[in-house]
Amino acid sequence: MSVANVVVHRDADVLAKAVAARIITRLVDVQSAKGSASIVLTGGTVGTATLAAIAATPARDAVDWRRLDIWWGDERFLPEGDEERNETGARRALLDRVDVDPDRVHVMRGPDSGLTAEESADSYAAELRRAARPEDHGPVPSFDVMLLGMGPDSHVASLFPGMPALYDTRSVVAVHGAPKPPPTRISLTLPAIQASREVWVVAAGDEKSGAVRLALSDSGHVQVPASGARGRARTLFLLDRAAAGKIPPELGRISSP
Repeated sequence: MSVANVVVHRDADVLAKAVAARIITRLVDVQSAKGSASIVLTGGTVGTATLAAIAATPARDAVDWRRLDIWWGDERFLPEGDEERNETGARRALLDRVDVDPDRVHVMRGPDSGLTAEESADSYAAELRRAARPEDHGPVPSFDVMLLGMGPDSHVASLFPGMPALYDTRSVVAVHGAPKPPPTRISLTLPAIQASREVWVVAAGDEKSGAVRLALSDSGHVQVPASGARGRARTLFLLDRAAAGKIPPELGRISSP
């Protein structure tokens, strides 16, 4: 896995716009080299603000949205269209405003599909297996970029500290009893996250600063899940100044545009 590097921006608004610009550049570069690209989306305040910033810039048209596979790192196990679903926020902020191929938007299904949470997780894992290519060397595509938010408790996706999902070697799991509502969720596991070429952890706010410090100090992933959020080729912690406030100076991997 790659070593995490940190980029600090002035505030949450600038952070969202900067991450949006990075995403556009990354997708254009990958599509120029390979023809198509893949991204894993996240929810949360900054994640959704980032998607809205993409939609708001004319540079979004540099991306060939029809040649983009869109995945999610986790989802609340709620019916389609529910306001708390990450998919709902992503569609409103960006996906309904660009020309995506519906067949390449890979959603995690909710209870209205007739599936249990476990069946939804198994269905998503099967979809990942179908999308994986021989060069991916596993049951999950090597996503070109994975966006992850991070909670004050250091959770990423729906992998909360100390919960059984952190020990799971499958690619997708159902999560029950999550400490943050709603309690039932679907989530990629750390092995699936670590299959990504690039992992970008995006966080803003002073309440995240302690978790950021622990995640960058290589604490164990069972108690600090974000410490296991690493990409094969590149890992970025994209932060605002408040979230970066407790990073120890000896890390020496911090840049401020």
